[in-house]
Amino acid sequence: MEILKFDTTVKGKPFKMLNATNGGPWHNRKATALILSNFEDYKKARIPYARNHDMGCTPCYGGPYAHDITKIYRNFDADETLPSSYDFACTDESVLTTLDAGTETFFRLGESAESIITPHALIPPKDFEKWARIAEHIIRHYNEGWANGYNLNITYWEIWNEPDLRYEDETKGFWCGPTETFFDFYAIVAKHLKSCFPNLKIGGPSLAHDTVWAKRFLQEMKDRNVPIDFFSWHCYATDPTPLIERAEKVRSLLDLFGYKNAESICNEWNYVSDWGEGFCKDVMTIHGIKGALFTMACICESQKSDAVDMLMYYSTEPSHFCGAFDYYSYKPLKGYYPLMWYGKFYDMVKYVPPTNNVQDIYTLCGVDDNGKITCIINHYSNNDETPEKTIKLDFGKQCTFDVYMLDDKHDGEFIGRVNDTTFTLKCRSCILLKEVTC
Repeated sequence: MEILKFDTTVKGKPFKMLNATNGGPWHNRKATALILSNFEDYKKARIPYARNHDMGCTPCYGGPYAHDITKIYRNFDADETLPSSYDFACTDESVLTTLDAGTETFFRLGESAESIITPHALIPPKDFEKWARIAEHIIRHYNEGWANGYNLNITYWEIWNEPDLRYEDETKGFWCGPTETFFDFYAIVAKHLKSCFPNLKIGGPSLAHDTVWAKRFLQEMKDRNVPIDFFSWHCYATDPTPLIERAEKVRSLLDLFGYKNAESICNEWNYVSDWGEGFCKDVMTIHGIKGALFTMACICESQKSDAVDMLMYYSTEPSHFCGAFDYYSYKPLKGYYPLMWYGKFYDMVKYVPPTNNVQDIYTLCGVDDNGKITCIINHYSNNDETPEKTIKLDFGKQCTFDVYMLDDKHDGEFIGRVNDTTFTLKCRSCILLKEVTC
């Protein structure tokens, strides 16, 4: 038996926004007949932000008429100052439906993935200054009521997605052009938007993986005096270590180039071991308990780390990356419960880190304004042969807890009330404890 201690008397930091996602609820507010919806389950998870990247690929978010610049503003030769040049209707509905669930859109200004032979929307715009003015008017529509719009005060505006990703050469990727032209593009757009909206958070570039590319980018932005309110990046792995290591690398680069106040946001992450032949197995993993508890482990370690400011799971959109909801029934999968359980910690006034570590055990512990404890203990390993562990939890006081279980046989349900905080957990099982009395 191993003892895991928590000192709940220590002043702790607040809980960060770590159950944000890519994708809003799958819901049609204007349906006249009974249809499937995951709206209530999505809302229950208290997801703070939904990034809208790739939402233009999905019918429930407006499909090919929503979210991307080329879908909102279809004729690049049109007059960007005229409301008639924009088609906001489907994007409006998606943004408002997501807001009904208590979730603000994290607005990616750019284009969704193109799984086609020849790139179309991912070709660099022919006029960077005009593209910046188009983005400006989209922001004014949602935040200042322009073009029969709204006053939503959307906070985060991200410029592009994965410009460092190259499949074969500079004609295939998310920026189908030379890297140097992306630096020009980003600098022009960021400076323009920040001059128009100094109180909003303007950032990017949604780095796919290449930290050498990131170093070049940040050097260029520093040399050009480009403001960066947040730096966004991605990480796909099979345990939390690579995610935290990348976060630390990004944080060190931001500090090195003078962007110490920039937020570091991992806005795509999930379980992936192999982008080739093994990816089909990874998809099955994402949809099961192993993928779910990988999600929980990454959230736990990101709360502990000072290098991560926000996590955005990829994805709660209807896709093979969605471990939270079933594609056909819209019902919660195992991967929903880590997101929903983390939402409970927004009621906590402080995070309580463990005073010691136990291998393959990942924890979250918080205390609310009445001193009541909520705690998660997650036994996760990517190794299928990892044995069970017996853990004694020491909170420095004797308490009664309600216990909830997430494993291959339990979907986050209540399993009992206990005074003894000794638990034997098989690998890939997770418990949530909520204090009842003390």
